[in-house]
Amino acid sequence: MRILLVEDSRELSEALIDRFRGEGHAIDLESDGAEADSILRHASFDVVILDINLPSMSGYEVLRAMRARGDRTPVMVLTARSEIDDRIVGLDIGADDYMVKPFDFREISARCRALVRRRSGEASNVFVQGNFTFDRRARSASLAGVDLELRHREVQVLELFLGQLGRVLTKDEVADRVYSFDEAPSLNAVEQTMTRLRKKLEGSPVTIRTIRGLGYIASIRED
Repeated sequence: MRILLVEDSRELSEALIDRFRGEGHAIDLESDGAEADSILRHASFDVVILDINLPSMSGYEVLRAMRARGDRTPVMVLTARSEIDDRIVGLDIGADDYMVKPFDFREISARCRALVRRRSGEASNVFVQGNFTFDRRARSASLAGVDLELRHREVQVLELFLGQLGRVLTKDEVADRVYSFDEAPSLNAVEQTMTRLRKKLEGSPVTIRTIRGLGYIASIRED
């Protein structure tokens, strides 16, 4: 997942970043509401974790702006407010889920996975096709029961393509969805990751082909 965390609590932000990066996800942090709004106008994410009480622009205002311009990115709202009216406001203006602080980090991770699955039409964390299995929660893939031993970046790329089957993705799009802003990847790094991943997927029904001059496309091979 590529995640944008919008939270002005340093302690909570650091804990969430450690959690998601430890699971192999790319996550960026913004502590100011107006800055987050600007980022969301120019960058794409799989999910946004959004605090309500923010400097410059509240989380509710950021969310309203997203939905007003047609941005359907799943949003998980975080707040210290426990009143039911606040939850209703958040959901009514477009939040996809809501968590009240303090919360269990395992739960927010699971809920974010559920939001991403829901957007891609998947009901389960486990993708199975023939003798190939990909477990989003375990961040692992296997072929005929043998672990493919994917690196974190390979897992991110595989997850991206399985959620975009049949769609051509450029190298820039791949980089944007698997690297955070502070990682500054090269397109050569993307190519190397793609080469390693495709080699590990050999013999599986999942294929990722190069479309010359355009990018890559993933599909499921029919036996």
